Amino acid sequence: MTAAVSNVGEARVVPGRECGSCTLCCKVYNVVELGKAAGKWCSHCKPGRGCTIHDNLPRECAAFNCLWKTMPALSVQWKPDQSKMVLTLHPETNNIQVVVDPGQPSAWTRQPYHGQLRALSKNNMPKGRLVVVFVNDLGRLILPDQDVQLGVLTREQVVSVTQEAGPSGAVYEIKIFNRRTTADGQTLEIASASRHPARSAA
Repeated sequence: MTAAVSNVGEARVVPGRECGSCTLCCKVYNVVELGKAAGKWCSHCKPGRGCTIHDNLPRECAAFNCLWKTMPALSVQWKPDQSKMVLTLHPETNNIQVVVDPGQPSAWTRQPYHGQLRALSKNNMPKGRLVVVFVNDLGRLILPDQDVQLGVLTREQVVSVTQEAGPSGAVYEIKIFNRRTTADGQTLEIASASRHPARSAA
């Protein structure tokens, strides 16, 4: 998979890509309007069948499309009910978020998925877009040549990656920032930083 991902506003549903029996988004995400927590089935969902309030969806649900529906390069293997993960673009950072079914937390490590996540990272990092896998609140950054555990990430935190030359080759510097809202707008405060030597591409 070599494609770069389109921005959120550019996304259009690929003809023929319907949710059908796939309902995984109804499990892995929180829905504020319904007070529904992430990682648990929505009370309005019949798994494998669909939503019982489809004609009166919360705005969050009505506006939602996963990347399998909008990105032609993602094969049928990536349909969430098969892959056990939902890919989306974060509306603020525009990063690719991979939210894994907590009932199958290692789904992202299987092939062909892991190799294709690495390819997504390689083709989207030059655009400033990262690939981050979530199992519940635990985040893992997918780099073109390695995976880096980030720990618990909150919605207020921002991840950045820079690559620089080191004495023994290229090095990734990964920073996690806390985002704070102040009277003057938003500020970023560094929470942690780590450095990781680049490896030969897997």
